[in-house]
Amino acid sequence: MPQLPAPAYPAEVRARLEADAKEVIARYPDSRSALLPLLHLVQSEEGYVSRTGMAFCADTLGLTTAEVTAVATFYTMYRRKAGGDYQVGVCTNTLCAVMGGDAIFDRLKEHLGVGNDQPDMTTADGKVTLEHIECNAACDFAPVVMVNWEFFDNQTPESATRLVDDLLAGRTVEPTRGAPLCTYKETARILAGFPDERPGAVAASGGAGHASLIGLKLAKGEAAPQARVVGPRGEAPTDQPQKGAEHLSSHDAPQQTSASDPDHPAGPAAEEGE
Repeated sequence: MPQLPAPAYPAEVRARLEADAKEVIARYPDSRSALLPLLHLVQSEEGYVSRTGMAFCADTLGLTTAEVTAVATFYTMYRRKAGGDYQVGVCTNTLCAVMGGDAIFDRLKEHLGVGNDQPDMTTADGKVTLEHIECNAACDFAPVVMVNWEFFDNQTPESATRLVDDLLAGRTVEPTRGAPLCTYKETARILAGFPDERPGAVAASGGAGHASLIGLKLAKGEAAPQARVVGPRGEAPTDQPQKGAEHLSSHDAPQQTSASDPDHPAGPAAEEGE
């Protein structure tokens, strides 16, 4: 059945949002370019992008609600329903998964009783929303958990469980790197382009982590620490290089090719059934 028109914001809320929206739109030569930050702005008001928020964006920018909905449903950083103060995203993409991301997500899902495939993604007290994320763009620190888009690197099921327990208890939680943690609504306002006015928050943002810079150092010809051989879980790493590891890449010293390669000494592998 067709939905009724979205309810309007209360007059005082709309007046405040209109003032903020005017400031955002002034940054762009074309007003419709302000749609992404405006969606973050209405998300900072309700904690998600509601039908009321989308109608506000459409009215403010002279767009149709269908155009706004198309954008709000495309980007995963916009919630479509109410969530918790802290959105805990566990990366379960390839590298994080093999390094333990799946185990972390399963542990948190069991511990909190919420998750993507559960009836609800948010704890009953409204503090924590749990979801798996396809990539947190931090493979060099895998497995990674993000809380309101701040990094918590090199996690384990145990450390991630302590993390969500601290969030539930209201204890102070410090990201591995980046700005101090704030609530989801506060994060949304910062993403809308408004300054983070907390003392020292901007300075704490910092830059890339050590692991992220190793490739850059190699590209510049700078010395890099000798790679350690990581054994099976429970065994300590060693400083003995693996066979062939003296070469930086296969481009420097071609390695033995696959059996499917026609140039392989054994000849090309036969197709199935031949």
